[in-house]
Amino acid sequence: MMSRPGVQRALIAAVQVLSLAVWFSASAVVPALRESWQISAAASVWLTASVQLGFVAGAVTSTVLNLADRIRPHLLMAGCATLAAACTGVFALTVDGLAGAVPLRFLTGVFLAGVYPVGMKLTGSWAPPARRGLAFGVMIGALTLGSALPHLIGGLGDLPWRGVMGTAAGCALLGAVVAVTLVREGPQFAPGTPPRPYPRYALAMFAQRGPRLVNLGYFGHMWELYALWTWLPSFLIAGTAARTGRDGVNVSLLAFLAIGLAGVAGCLAGGWAADRFGRPRAAFTALVVSGACCLASPLFFTAPPGAVVLLGVVWGAAVIADSGVFSTALSEVADRRYVGTALTAQTAIGFALTVVTIQLVPVLADAVGWRWAFLLLAPGPFVGALAMRAFGRQPARA
Repeated sequence: MMSRPGVQRALIAAVQVLSLAVWFSASAVVPALRESWQISAAASVWLTASVQLGFVAGAVTSTVLNLADRIRPHLLMAGCATLAAACTGVFALTVDGLAGAVPLRFLTGVFLAGVYPVGMKLTGSWAPPARRGLAFGVMIGALTLGSALPHLIGGLGDLPWRGVMGTAAGCALLGAVVAVTLVREGPQFAPGTPPRPYPRYALAMFAQRGPRLVNLGYFGHMWELYALWTWLPSFLIAGTAARTGRDGVNVSLLAFLAIGLAGVAGCLAGGWAADRFGRPRAAFTALVVSGACCLASPLFFTAPPGAVVLLGVVWGAAVIADSGVFSTALSEVADRRYVGTALTAQTAIGFALTVVTIQLVPVLADAVGWRWAFLLLAPGPFVGALAMRAFGRQPARA
C-alpha cells in the first residue's frame, strides 16, 4: 500500500508541512523578539533574510554537487529536515539575541534546501505528466501550510516565542521520521543509476528557450511571494492602527488565513488548472491576479475589516497558485537525468531574489508608509506573466 502513488504523494506532502514549519518560525514571533531583544525593524529583517540566504547557499551547493540526483532523495530530505529541526531547537533553547540567531537561521535555510526542492522531485517521480500539475499543487500547498503553521501555533496557543519555535522544531523532526521510514522515490525519473556529475547543467538549461521562459516566470513570481508573506502582518497592523487608532485584530490568525488556508486553496486550484487548461494559461492567470492585488493594496489599507480579509484571501490564493505550475513545467522541459538539479537551481535563483524584496519593502514603508509599500512587488508578477505568455506560444518541450 505504501508504494501506491497517491499514498506516496500524501506522505511527501506531510513531510513538507511538518518540515517547513521551521522556515517562518522566527518571522512569526518577530514582535515578541523585538520587544525582548530591543532590536529595530531593520535588524529584525535578518531573521527572515538569513534563512533565504542560507537556502540559496544550500541550493547552490546541492546544484553544484547534483545532490538531488545522486543521493537517494528520501534520505537526503530526512537528514536535512533533522538538521533544520536541530538548528531551530537550539535557537529556541539558547539564543538571546541577533548574534546567535542569524547564524542559526542561516543554517536552517541551508538545510531546508535539501527538503523543499527534493520534495518536488519526489512528487514528480510519483506523478505522470497528465496529473503532475495537481500533484505539484498539493506539494506546494503543503509548503504553504507548513510555512504558515507558526502563525497558527502562536495565534491559537498564546505560547511564548520559545514555545512557538520549539513546537516548530518538533514538527520538523517528526517530518524527518516520516521521510526516512515511509517515503520512497517513484518510477517517473528512472531512479537507479545516478547520472554523471554535471553541475554546469544549472546554466546550460538557460540556453534552451523552454526552461529559460519557465524560469523567468518563476523569478517574477518569487519577486513578490516571500516579501508578501514576510510583511503582510506589518501591513495589517499598520492598516488597523490607521483605521481605528488601535491594534485590535489577531494578526497571526489573519496571516494564517491568507497565507495558509487561502494559499493551500490557491495551490490546489492552480494545479488543477495547469492540468485542465495548460501550464502557461494557469500561471499567466495567477500572475495577473496577484499583480492586480499589488496595485490595489493601497485602496484596501484602511478599508473595513471584511474588505481587508477579502483582499488577503484572494491575494493569498493567487500569489502561490502558480508556484507548482512552474515546477511542473520545468520538470517537463528539463533534461530528465537532471530534473532535481534544474529544480534546485531554479529555487536557488528565485530565493536570492526574495532577499532583495524582503529588504526593500520595509525601506519603502519607512519612506512613504505601509499603504504604498507593496507597489514595489507589482513588476515581478507582470514580467512573469509576459514570460509565460511567450512560453505558451511554443511547443511544450524546447
